Amino acid sequence: MENNQENKLGKKIKALRLKLELSQDKFARKANIPYTTLTKIETGVIRKPSVFVMAKIAKALNMTVDELIK
Repeated sequence: MENNQENKLGKKIKALRLKLELSQDKFARKANIPYTTLTKIETGVIRKPSVFVMAKIAKALNMTVDELIK
């Protein structure tokens, strides 16, 4: 991801999570990823999450990784 994209991925994940009405804590547990990892992705501290983490987040959102990163 380029820096000029301003954490688009994190914002998208946050928006999708809020649409499901899940707190960061509940969503992190649903995705089976550490809460701190989720908060770092949403705030842009982690700009390029691992494919492994992305797969878990996508699964928890009922979408493919491709759909998530578009």
